[in-house]
Amino acid sequence: MNRAERVAMVDRSRTDLSVRRQCTLLGLARSGVYHQPAALDPEELALMRWLDEQYLATPFYGSRRMTAELRKAGRRSTASGCSG
Repeated sequence: MNRAERVAMVDRSRTDLSVRRQCTLLGLARSGVYHQPAALDPEELALMRWLDEQYLATPFYGSRRMTAELRKAGRRSTASGCSG
């Protein structure tokens, strides 16, 4: 049984079995049951796809060269570790 199926089994309305106990029995972390993933930004997805394609074409580029390629392509990096 995969994680998504186990999360779906948790019933928050049960009064006889707490969410904490259900998570323990199912081998889940409670934080994973309550966490709602954030929606993915299409602009960020496009940037990640561009970076993946660039890396596959030139895996020997380091972070500085990749940043230069981002600038040359007219893209702006949004990551905190990159200046842009």
